Amino acid sequence: MNGIKLLQAGEQGLVVEFGNIIDEVVNIKVHRLAKQLAQDSGSAILEVVPTYRSLLVYFDPLECSRRELGELITRLALAGEAAGGASSGRDAANIVHIPVCYGGEFGPDLDFVATHNNLTVDQVIAIHTSTPYLVYMLGFTPGFPYLGGMSEQIAAPRLEKPRVKIAAGSVGIAGSQTGLYPVESPGGWRIIGRTPIEAFNPEHPNPFLFAAGDYLQFKAVSRDEFGAIRREVAAGAYRPEITSLQRG
Repeated sequence: MNGIKLLQAGEQGLVVEFGNIIDEVVNIKVHRLAKQLAQDSGSAILEVVPTYRSLLVYFDPLECSRRELGELITRLALAGEAAGGASSGRDAANIVHIPVCYGGEFGPDLDFVATHNNLTVDQVIAIHTSTPYLVYMLGFTPGFPYLGGMSEQIAAPRLEKPRVKIAAGSVGIAGSQTGLYPVESPGGWRIIGRTPIEAFNPEHPNPFLFAAGDYLQFKAVSRDEFGAIRREVAAGAYRPEITSLQRG
C-alpha cells in the first residue's frame, strides 16, 4: 500500500514506515495514523512515537499480537487513503505564533547568516518570518521542534565548535533547517534570535506549547516588546497567539 512497511522493534514495538524521504505529505500520514491508533486501539497500544516518516508503536502483547496489530495498522492506513489521501481528517492545523527578537545578544550569528547568503540582516529576518513551519517531530531536548519548510536562501552551516550553553528560547539555523531551543542546552546551531515565551514548562498540566503536526510562525519583535512579553510570561498572563491553517 503506497510503500508502507512494517518492521519489528523489540518484543513490544512495531515501526510503520511510510517512505524514505522527509516530506510534508508523508508526515501528515504518520500523524493521521497515530491519531487513529490512539482512538481505535483501546488498551492494546501503550504509546505511539511519530517521526519524520515513520511511526513507532509500543503495544501490549498480552492484549494484541504483532500480527493483529499489523492487520489493524494496514486496515486504518488503507481506510485513510480511501477517505481522501493525506489531507483526510487533517485539513486544519494549529499555527502557534512565536515572537522573536532577532540579532544582538539574542542572535549572535545573525550577521554570519546574512553574510554567508549575500543578504542583509533585514532580508534574513523577512525570509525567516515569511512562512509557517511544520513541526515534523519533537526531540533532542524536551519540546525541541524539528521544523520543515525553511528557505534555502538563509541556509547556513552548523558551528564548527558547538556552544556549551545556549539560552532557552534561542532560535537557530542549521543547514536548511530552523529550530527553537525550549530549554538551556549545548548546541551547534547558528543562533539568530530569541523568543521570550516558554516552549516547555514542566510545571504546566501540558508542558509543551506545541506538538508534532502543528506549525510555528515566527514574528519579529523589538527589544522593548521582548521585555514586555517576558514580564507577562513571568506573571502567568501571557497567552500565545494560535490561529488555524486550512490544508488540502
